[in-house]
Amino acid sequence: MLRVGNKAACLACRNLVSTNMGVRFRVPLQKLHPLSRAIHHRYSGNTNPQRPPHRTAARYFTSMSRLPMRPPKPPPGSGGRGHQQQRNFWVASLAARLLKLRYILLGSAVGGGYTAKKTYDEWKEMLPDFSEYNWVIPDFVWELSEQIDLDKLAKALPEIEEIAKLLPDFDKIGENFTFLKSLLSSGEVDLLQEELLRTQLKYQRMLERLEKENKELRKVVLQKDDKGIHQRKVKKSLIDLYSEVLDILSDYDANYNTQDHLPRVVVVGDQSAGKTSVLEMIAQARIFPRGSGEMMTRSPVKVTLSEGPHHVAMFKDSGREFDLSKEEDLAALRHEIELRMRKSVKAGQTVSCETISLSVKGPGIQRMVLVDLPGVISTVTAGMASDTKETIFSISKAYMQNPNAIILCIQDGSVDAERSIVTDLVSQMDPQGKRTIFVLTKVDLAEKNLASPNRIQQIVEGKLFPMKALGYFAVVTGKGSSGESIDSIKDYEEEFFQNSRLLKDGMLKAHQVTTKNLSLAVSDCFWKMVRESVEQQADVFKASRFNLETEWKNNYPRLRELDRNELFEKAKNEILDEVISLSQVTPQHWEAILQKKLWERVSTHVIENIYLPAAQTMDSGTFNTTVDIKLKQWTDKQLPHKALEVAWETLQEEFARFMAEYKGKDQDDIFDKLKEAVKDESIKRHKWNERAMDSLRVIQHNALEDRSITDKPQWDAAIQFMEETLQSRLKDTESVIRDMVGPGWRQRWLNWMNRTPDQHIRNETKNELERLLKLHDEHTAYLANDEVTTVRKNLEGRGVEVDPVLIKDTWHQLYRRHFLQKALSHCNLCKRGFYYYQRHFVDSELECNDVVLFWRIQRMLVITANTLRQQLTNTEVRRLEKNVKEVLDDFGEDMEKKTHLITGRRVQLAEDLKKVREIQEKLEAFIEALHKEK
Repeated sequence: MLRVGNKAACLACRNLVSTNMGVRFRVPLQKLHPLSRAIHHRYSGNTNPQRPPHRTAARYFTSMSRLPMRPPKPPPGSGGRGHQQQRNFWVASLAARLLKLRYILLGSAVGGGYTAKKTYDEWKEMLPDFSEYNWVIPDFVWELSEQIDLDKLAKALPEIEEIAKLLPDFDKIGENFTFLKSLLSSGEVDLLQEELLRTQLKYQRMLERLEKENKELRKVVLQKDDKGIHQRKVKKSLIDLYSEVLDILSDYDANYNTQDHLPRVVVVGDQSAGKTSVLEMIAQARIFPRGSGEMMTRSPVKVTLSEGPHHVAMFKDSGREFDLSKEEDLAALRHEIELRMRKSVKAGQTVSCETISLSVKGPGIQRMVLVDLPGVISTVTAGMASDTKETIFSISKAYMQNPNAIILCIQDGSVDAERSIVTDLVSQMDPQGKRTIFVLTKVDLAEKNLASPNRIQQIVEGKLFPMKALGYFAVVTGKGSSGESIDSIKDYEEEFFQNSRLLKDGMLKAHQVTTKNLSLAVSDCFWKMVRESVEQQADVFKASRFNLETEWKNNYPRLRELDRNELFEKAKNEILDEVISLSQVTPQHWEAILQKKLWERVSTHVIENIYLPAAQTMDSGTFNTTVDIKLKQWTDKQLPHKALEVAWETLQEEFARFMAEYKGKDQDDIFDKLKEAVKDESIKRHKWNERAMDSLRVIQHNALEDRSITDKPQWDAAIQFMEETLQSRLKDTESVIRDMVGPGWRQRWLNWMNRTPDQHIRNETKNELERLLKLHDEHTAYLANDEVTTVRKNLEGRGVEVDPVLIKDTWHQLYRRHFLQKALSHCNLCKRGFYYYQRHFVDSELECNDVVLFWRIQRMLVITANTLRQQLTNTEVRRLEKNVKEVLDDFGEDMEKKTHLITGRRVQLAEDLKKVREIQEKLEAFIEALHKEK
């Protein structure tokens, strides 16, 4: 009977103790032992076994469970029955005390089961929608599923609320556990802690196994989707949409106080603190160039992480895909990143603010956008620019001052905390630590080197550094070897923390260690910040768009909104039209221009070095010999070069003329700077075909060798050409003489002008020399010494002191005028001399060798102009057109060049409008996709 009573008491006490612990197990009264039911009704004050016990019974038994272990004395007169009741009560109380430990373990098991179920549900929600893959599953599976009533099955399963009700009161469990710990020895406590740690590791391995299975399953699903099983268009992922917005914003020069406040994870730290290694562990690939103590990150690198079937990387502006599972592709990617960094750094600088955009996809990678910044330095070393330290600070501040940027502060755990620079910078940007995550790297070295491990605990608790953070993490990113793989680093990290006293002694919590937990925490924080701020930023850009559109309507109401690229294409078409028009110039126009310009270029040489020296010999035979010799020398050395120079200048002038004519046809003056640059660069690149010079020399030599004038029109044309040339030279000579002698008497009287002393001397010299020419009309070109002496004495007799050099110089101009006047008179006589020339009559008055010379020159000009015109139209114009197209193509690929050549508020306003619209549209698409994901 006693055993039965004890059993009943135990059952009753079990029910009541569970009530005391806060675990509300609903045990039906009918299922209790009869004797246990009786005890229950007795102590609950309910005499009717069919009536439910009053609520005070629970309170009574609760207080009963808290009685001391020693049984109370029986009241007098109770006898043996009272003693038996007291003993039963003592046994029940003792059982309640001992069974608390059992229910603590039971509550822990239930809590662990609920946590595992919740984790499984979260992973289940991350799985893609398999409804589109129903066709893959065999039909008999669907038939079997139709036979199962899923609604009934779902109703039979317990609800989450009911499971939550089964959880114990953890506060009371903590109190009881403290009490139990006080009863147990320190060795038993250590054993329990180790057991608890093993249990945590067991569940952690279970979660990792489930995660790995889920990762493989997602990889298979994404691979099938990537192969296009459903023949549907694959939409861009959520993170890709967001990354595109950030790429546009990186090039956007915001106006109207519109700033880029969209979230991204900014990775900052001291140089060689392990920033790049942490980022590589999150990306699960060794993608960045490495160096031994030297600065490797020379510009910001934006890395967009997303999930995909294959582990690949790709630059924003490149179509090449790097397979991160292959070592040769990894090496090529690191080399490409290093080349882009060095290319972005300007001459004389060490770092650059130009952002390199890279996307990394792979199975199981957490979705986020990170920006790896150059490491903060304390001292500028040899080989660095003097402003390197300030430049790195300014770049870091520019990214961290974004109020929605998440700052991932990397601190080297193997060095003294006092040497840290970045923590002060981060505390300035985020003094409250509302968006900072602190990461302590190289914890393995820190544990080995530090005499006091408590210092690490102070760091991860935020008590050592003067900064606050949302979370603190400790990670190990390898043993320091550049050849380590990501998998080996993960294994080493896990093994280290399993054996580390930091975790066993409770200095670090399990969720604060490993890069896996860090990646999950950063991703959660990133998406939380995105969801909280993206709609507000979309409204900001909507307001900015309205302001820009209003400004355009007010200032440029009749013009289309063309951005810089569209304006460049418009200007490009206009320039090509102008070049095409250049090929439509008539041959007559080309030849007339070439002939005129060539004569302007060579006329001085012909008159001064050929005609006058030969004509002043006063002998027909000497004249022809001198002319032939000088023409041959001129043709061999100078004439072909002069002709090609003229042709090239003529092509440039015609090109510029056409561009100027098109400019006047209601064209936009915004293209003037671009057109001028295209013209100059095209001409600079154009090189004349030098092989044409030899053939041109032969043609010119043959033309000058010919002396046979065949008809009277050619003779008349030569005389006209000679008259025009001589009159032009005579006019120039008279102008020189007027400048030498000063104003005449008419100008002196009417304009109140006077001669200078030098002009007075020259005028007296001129008068004396003119008298000499009147006396000797056939005088030679040069004065004899005695004639110079006579002139000087005559002038001295009139009180004019003159230098012999001045006399000769004045004589040269006077004789030149005298000779040209006589040559013009002779030219008039030769107008009727064609008959004598044709019959080869010898008549001193009609000996027109000078006319023949000018005919030879004129014919050479015509033939040379014709030859150059053919070369222009057949070769050079086309080559120039090709050069223009190449220059335009080069300018089109050079955004900096276009920005410099196409400028103005109108251009900038159109650029801003285009980008703001694009940003707004992509933000709205991203927000819509974000809401769908929720």
